Amino acid sequence: MSSPRIRIDDRPGSLAPFEQVRAQISEQARSGALPVGHRLPTVRGLAETLGLAANTVAKAYRALEADGVIETRGRNGTFVAAAGAAAERTAAAAAREYAERAHRLGLDAGAARRAAEEAVRAVYGGPAR
Repeated sequence: MSSPRIRIDDRPGSLAPFEQVRAQISEQARSGALPVGHRLPTVRGLAETLGLAANTVAKAYRALEADGVIETRGRNGTFVAAAGAAAERTAAAAAREYAERAHRLGLDAGAARRAAEEAVRAVYGGPAR
């Protein structure tokens, strides 16, 4: 079991450490650097390697599990679950849920699209593509 390659930027203004861990594991799973089925280190093991509190890594793992990127199999450990197409299917399902909710709220398609594009700009920066 190899550890994901994670670098924590502790300079002022950088993302919170749990978010850096979450984002880097998610990206490595999406790119295939961490293949589906890859066993991740324990929370304590990764925390020790990175010099972080165990609760920080646990928070990142919980967020990754909620996003469907990793799965915990009890005592067997934590594994990469979704990458590539699986992540895109998860995002498509979330987009459909958003569209259905916007429709129930009475927004027309243009207003729903503008709200989604603004959210993408806020997260990714720059214009939505």
